[in-house]
Amino acid sequence: MGETKLVHSPLITYGSMLSLLSFTPPFVILMWYTNVHADGSILKTFNHLRENGLQGLINIWPKPTAIAGKLILCYALFEAALQLLLPGKRVEGPISPTGHRPVYKANGMAAYAVTLITYISLWWFGIFNPAIVYDHLGEIFSTLIFGSLVFCVLLYIKGHVAPSSTDSGSSGNIIVDFYWGMELYPRIGKHFDIKVFTNCRFGMMSWAVLAVTYCIKQHEEYGSVSDSMLVNTILMLVYVTKFFWWEAGYWNTMDIAHDRAGFYICWGCLVWLPCIYTSPGMYLVKQPVNLGLQLALYILVAGLLCIYINYDCDRQRQEFRRTNGKATVWGKAPSKIVASYTTTSGEKKTSLLLTSGWWGLARHFHYVPEILAAFFWTVPALFNHFIPYFYVIFLTILLFDRAKRDDDRCKAKYGKYWKLYCEKVPYRIVPGIY
Repeated sequence: MGETKLVHSPLITYGSMLSLLSFTPPFVILMWYTNVHADGSILKTFNHLRENGLQGLINIWPKPTAIAGKLILCYALFEAALQLLLPGKRVEGPISPTGHRPVYKANGMAAYAVTLITYISLWWFGIFNPAIVYDHLGEIFSTLIFGSLVFCVLLYIKGHVAPSSTDSGSSGNIIVDFYWGMELYPRIGKHFDIKVFTNCRFGMMSWAVLAVTYCIKQHEEYGSVSDSMLVNTILMLVYVTKFFWWEAGYWNTMDIAHDRAGFYICWGCLVWLPCIYTSPGMYLVKQPVNLGLQLALYILVAGLLCIYINYDCDRQRQEFRRTNGKATVWGKAPSKIVASYTTTSGEKKTSLLLTSGWWGLARHFHYVPEILAAFFWTVPALFNHFIPYFYVIFLTILLFDRAKRDDDRCKAKYGKYWKLYCEKVPYRIVPGIY
């Protein structure tokens, strides 16, 4: 692979990598502590840390426990088994720069249905109480933090010793290799794809499982579920359902097809996602808000609409690609640019760039409804505390950064055709503004 191309200067790049490696683990614990033990008040947590310093953080950091380990292990093995055993359609991923094309088994929707039905049934029939997960949440996150770091070290070693495909290699820098990863498509054996497991089956699935957990815990605590919690849970579950419905499309995105399996993606999906993405629901467990039917319905409908538009953006582009540019877009023939590019092996290839429909509004317009959907499943918490909104802010920064990285990559890949495309679709994310 040679030297990794850095988007920013080396100082900023290494600085941001090291700070993320150092600060994200304690941040996960502080997010949990603030929502579960400090009434959602950042000020309370801040005062605790100000008075007690580093010792204050050590005091609130739960130790990994056997019960947390068991819960994580059972869940991980269950998801791994579903990934391997459930039937699914054979799907080919995009061809990588080295000419390798990964093959997947698309059974995400089935795994999602089996997971939720199993989890809710265990609760319904009194076999397992999901409130236990909430009660041990701090220990679970703590165990995940350390366990996932070990997992990332193993991925790093595997990338050196036994890479799964030609899409691997070292940048020559241990920090970069650990952070960004060594392999694009690491697998165990021929069929078990590690990134599909970490990103989709462990990470995204845990979002739905925890959303249900928070609902059940609130019901146990107060004898009912608040309308704010219902709106939050319904919207999050619809969003995750949309994700699994479209999972094969996700395998063509930057996360899977361009970002390697390192700390950034794998630790992010194993730890950061279950904690931060579910945090508005985590907050609502102990801070139930009563919205009233009318407001609850308005928020719900607005959120559903955003999730639908986000889905339709992806669907439009997929149909366009699947039919080689022949599918109609909003009832009309699509406008497009035929872009040619050269692969690393020197082959000439062409791609079609869609410039109408949702994709004519902005180059990454689909990020707008995604950010708005996150806002609508957070706003039921209203505005007593800032912490539920952290995810929305984080998501906005993440997607704006991803849009820039994607644009830089496409500019390098398509050259003059990308310039032409940017002239036709001048806005990056928000039409008329940015």
